[in-house]
Amino acid sequence: MDVTTLYSIGELSRRTGLSVRTIRFYSDSGVVAPTTRSPAGYRLYDLDALLRLELLRTLRELGVDLATIKRVLDRELSVAEAAAAHADALDVQIRMLQLRRSVLRVVAGRGSSPEETKLMHWFTQLTGEERRRLIDDFMEGTFGTVNAGPAAVAMVRVATPDLPEDPSSEQVAAWVELAELVGDEDFRAVMRRTAMCQAAGRTLDIESEAGEELMEFTRQKVAEARESGIDPLNDRVAPVIDDLVHRFAEAFARTPDAEFRAWMAQQFEEAHDPRVDRYWRLVWIINGWQVVPNLIPVYPWLIQALRNDRDA
Repeated sequence: MDVTTLYSIGELSRRTGLSVRTIRFYSDSGVVAPTTRSPAGYRLYDLDALLRLELLRTLRELGVDLATIKRVLDRELSVAEAAAAHADALDVQIRMLQLRRSVLRVVAGRGSSPEETKLMHWFTQLTGEERRRLIDDFMEGTFGTVNAGPAAVAMVRVATPDLPEDPSSEQVAAWVELAELVGDEDFRAVMRRTAMCQAAGRTLDIESEAGEELMEFTRQKVAEARESGIDPLNDRVAPVIDDLVHRFAEAFARTPDAEFRAWMAQQFEEAHDPRVDRYWRLVWIINGWQVVPNLIPVYPWLIQALRNDRDA
């Protein structure tokens, strides 16, 4: 092909597959300027302009924006650099689409209300950095102004919830619930109180001191009582609780009196606030960790029974 050959817009259109209107737009935008004009004033283009248009069409079909293409055509940016930048941008778009897909599945599966759908969309639209700031605010607002137990704070920090790039519907739902939970001042107060108790040397883990054998026995007895339909506020609970209180008193070298019953109830209340356990369960789900079997139903029944026995 003769490099001196000049092409009209119509000829460029036939060779590139681009419409005359599109080529005229690129020409007016300065992306592919005409080489010269005919005596009648029509725009004419040389071989370089034809090649620029073909590259422009290819990059546009790949989704590269016009401003970036202009930099490539002006040799301010190489094709490889433009491709790398566009690939990075596509990665972000893909992650957002994956997240939206997960949100839509949650909404479809749960039959979410318009308000819940809007809230879910807003929370999941947060960037990774914004989600980290949300958790950092929770950490600072909860532990920043108190003498918190270092071990408790470290455990929360190490187990920071991190929504994956392609989350499951369960992980999306868990993230939305956790984001609401960490913004609840009552929940923050519970976490703060837990950390302060540990800092003061007060153990919250009555289970570890009682030992696995006694705790397994306790879970078994409580489960049997619940299955038998024994109400923790009914007098029928007395034999079960009397036995458990005596066993715990022996393990802790304490007297099985009303004061000890109150202490047991307080320890189980502080160690097993349902919201704290729910927080950790949500963290496990979001991070894709194995979820520990839920034993929560044991504790509300046990605490009520201990309080009832004490008050009786």
